[in-house]
Amino acid sequence: MKLLKNWLLISALALAVFACKNDDDGPEQPTGPVDAQGRVILEGDITQNRTLRANEKYILRGFVHVTNGVTLTIEPGTVIFGDKPSTGTLIIERGAQIQARGTATQPIVFTSAQPAGSRAYGDWGGLVLVGRAPVNQAESRPIEGGIRGQFGGTDANDNSGTLQYVRIEFPGVALTTTTNSEVNGLTLYGVGAGTTIDHIQVSYSGDDSFEWFGGTANAKYLVAHRGFDDDFDTDFGFIGKVQFGVALRDPAVADQSASNAFESDNFDPGTPADAPRNGLPLTEPVFANISVFAFNQAPSSDRAPNGSGSYGRAMHLRRNTAISIFNSVFVGYPEGLRLDGTPTLANAIANRMQLRGIVLANMTTPVTGAGGVTNQQAQDFFNTTAYGNQIVTLANLSTLGLNANTFNLTAPNFLPNPGSSLLTGAIRTDKGSDAFFENVPYRGAFGTTNWTQGWTNFDPQNTQY
Repeated sequence: MKLLKNWLLISALALAVFACKNDDDGPEQPTGPVDAQGRVILEGDITQNRTLRANEKYILRGFVHVTNGVTLTIEPGTVIFGDKPSTGTLIIERGAQIQARGTATQPIVFTSAQPAGSRAYGDWGGLVLVGRAPVNQAESRPIEGGIRGQFGGTDANDNSGTLQYVRIEFPGVALTTTTNSEVNGLTLYGVGAGTTIDHIQVSYSGDDSFEWFGGTANAKYLVAHRGFDDDFDTDFGFIGKVQFGVALRDPAVADQSASNAFESDNFDPGTPADAPRNGLPLTEPVFANISVFAFNQAPSSDRAPNGSGSYGRAMHLRRNTAISIFNSVFVGYPEGLRLDGTPTLANAIANRMQLRGIVLANMTTPVTGAGGVTNQQAQDFFNTTAYGNQIVTLANLSTLGLNANTFNLTAPNFLPNPGSSLLTGAIRTDKGSDAFFENVPYRGAFGTTNWTQGWTNFDPQNTQY
């Protein structure tokens, strides 16, 4: 018996030594084929559950589809590059999920595969989520950019997964020659309210930073940094909720379509809206506590020096939209609010569209009408006393108490100075009192806590990945 015990002990020790030897044999083998830089190649369809590991780097080649029933998990700290020649794009199809749970200290990064110093707008496609939540377009309507499949459905609580503490850098590109056929930084097609989206930064997008095509997805803590076109674009019956978002613009860069902070449509032309998937539900999201910073000097409506077009409006609300925006501050646009189209005005008069607690600062023309709406009608709506909206001229911009580094493109500080008038004055009405929204006293995205700290990067051009 004693000999048997000794033999078992010796055998156990031998196995332990063997295991340790194996651990010292070198790094784990890559989880797929690699390119010349040692990055694991992601291409084609992902048809089985897969995890992307933080100890590897990855490159997207062409359209990479995560297919129905499959979950793609991404570990905190993972870096995924987008291939430029093939316009690498990650597409989470209907019925698939992405579980990208970064942390404040280990964000997940999607970025350009180009070397530091050589990165540019539209170096790769972007991140696209496709869901089964309601939209107001026919199911036969294709996804933009030539992406396969259909979007939307009847499940308002559809779940496309989780995006938390994620950076998306240098995405956004036209993928076909058809007008309005692009991929944005983060594009959401019919994505449902079961999806978790918070702490997302999109930087240097070659099209919109964030765009919602219908759906019911909610989001908090969004950063749009130096986008080319619009910051927050809503279409096709999007009815989700968003709180706490900031956009920092580069005044030297704008798109040919005129770059806006908010662009909101029901669809083009916006009417009729008489049946589900024929214009209903209306585009009726609620945004609260948004800050947008463009020009800190007199805004220019000329073509941007490094862009293809000019700056447009802080809010271009048109084509029968019923978007509501609360307790938000916009600084430095040729136009502040453009209320466009008589159906849009009708939504405002009916109280479906609510603009409350809005500060328009340093606008050449603060409020205008278009598409059958007169300037006076638009101004009468915006200036309704009970709405608590405010217009601040360039000469009085200092009264807002903005931080001295608010407009610093590579190292901004968005926290208002102590005593800033933005720290109070929030308006709360029926749409803005939903349980999703935190009841904060301030206007704009920031009170006394800098929620961008730690996980964002405002100088990705020079970051070595």
